[in-house]
Amino acid sequence: MKKIFFADHEGWNRNTDLGCDLKTILSSDTSMQTGKEYQGVLRRDNDTIVDEYICKDAHYTFVETQPAAPEKRNPRVFNGEYITVTRRDDGSLRPNFKPIKTGRGFDVVRYAMAVSNELLWALDGLVEESE
Repeated sequence: MKKIFFADHEGWNRNTDLGCDLKTILSSDTSMQTGKEYQGVLRRDNDTIVDEYICKDAHYTFVETQPAAPEKRNPRVFNGEYITVTRRDDGSLRPNFKPIKTGRGFDVVRYAMAVSNELLWALDGLVEESE
């Protein structure tokens, strides 16, 4: 693996602030670990004014940020025994059948009525009536 140095990239500016203070606000560790990379925001704090003179000592604050959890695609808005209903990005609803367990004693009419009832219950709470 090739190490990337800032000098290899045109347009990058290298600066070193000697004797600066760095305050860290971390959520993953109590203090920064050697060799570990942290995602976050680094901010140079305001210059301090002491006796009408601006102190040029650099003061920085680093706040660690957590990666945003991806939003669940097509969230489930109804979960019944026979069907689920999901909402798509455009707001439309999509009914989905759960696997059918057929076998001894399976009654097609009873199953169809149960699915019909669940679909009515799901849509009754999710769809606004138009006048």
